Amino acid sequence: MIDNGIKPVYVFDGKPPHMKSSEVMEIYKFFYFSLQFHSKLLYLGVAEDVNKFSRRLVKVTKQHNDECKELLKLMGVPYVEAPCEAEAQCAALVKAGKVYATATEDMDGLTFGSTVLLRHMTFSEARKMPIKEFHLNRVLDELGLNQDEFIDLCILLGCDYCESIKGIGPKKAYEYIKSEKSIENIIEKIEKQVKGKYKAPEDWVYKEARELFKNPEVADPETVELKWCDPDEEGLIKFLCGDKGFSEDRVKNGVKKLLKGRHGSTQGRLDSFFTVIPKSSTNSNSVKRKAEENGSAKKKGKVIRGKGSGRRGK
Repeated sequence: MIDNGIKPVYVFDGKPPHMKSSEVMEIYKFFYFSLQFHSKLLYLGVAEDVNKFSRRLVKVTKQHNDECKELLKLMGVPYVEAPCEAEAQCAALVKAGKVYATATEDMDGLTFGSTVLLRHMTFSEARKMPIKEFHLNRVLDELGLNQDEFIDLCILLGCDYCESIKGIGPKKAYEYIKSEKSIENIIEKIEKQVKGKYKAPEDWVYKEARELFKNPEVADPETVELKWCDPDEEGLIKFLCGDKGFSEDRVKNGVKKLLKGRHGSTQGRLDSFFTVIPKSSTNSNSVKRKAEENGSAKKKGKVIRGKGSGRRGK
């Protein structure tokens, strides 16, 4: 990213919202029981499945986060510790004009109000996935919704904070939001007109989820200071080579790239967008073009004078 003139800011999650904790536990239970099931298959010779599900249970620890923060600090890249959801903090920074976009694979960034969202930003080049850029105003225009309606649509489609109405998929959810404008009106309609076909979850906390999207807990963007610095080469060598076993040459080369990215110009010249014509060819073409223009002008001049003298003669 720095090679391409991008100045990244990393945002770390804070404490999860209370509503999210229950959803996370449900996901954990699913993988736990899936792992138990696949462990039984081990006796049938299906060891690959056990390894696959085990890898999905990797837990990011505080130590992992602390080490990432230390590395970013040594690289001269700023980071922000969000009080709650990272996507919500990113959206707040974008709306305040502190950064251009939120780079995440979670589309909740748009629901939190990020005006620009980038996906596939951190995918490896080997995957050949182009970066996708979403503009919230265009999304809303294309859907024909305002932000409040869009938030309700996202809740109906499924979010991290509450359940959705079983049986209502993306197409039906969009149709209902377009016609009814809110989840309250949708609940009222399905209770009256399609009794038994769709049923809202008991004790459904969609209102709390809506409020979380509209007014999330974030640090005031105006108090967030973003400062990019030159990398600390000595500190990086000590941290990566002394503590983590990286090659010193590799780290030094990385530092050079960081410095070049920070101080080098990444804006190309206008003529770099066109094919460069050799100088000799350019001169000969120019001379030829001028000769043709002069010849054409002389020819036109004779015709005009001929017509003029004819008129005067009359």
